[in-house]
Amino acid sequence: MQQQQHNRYEKARILGARALQVSYGAPVLIETDQTQPILIAAEEYDAGVLPFTVKRGYDRK
Repeated sequence: MQQQQHNRYEKARILGARALQVSYGAPVLIETDQTQPILIAAEEYDAGVLPFTVKRGYDRK
């Protein structure tokens, strides 16, 4: 499975959402020495383990 390419705004939104989850006690998905939630989220993003999907556009009917 190929990781979806995100623009910088999508990436910022994903990292922010994941950092918030980690700060509230969500389990960390990778082995890391980081302690700051945003850095943990960035490592998870780089490892491609985050289960986030970005839907672009919408269907007009």
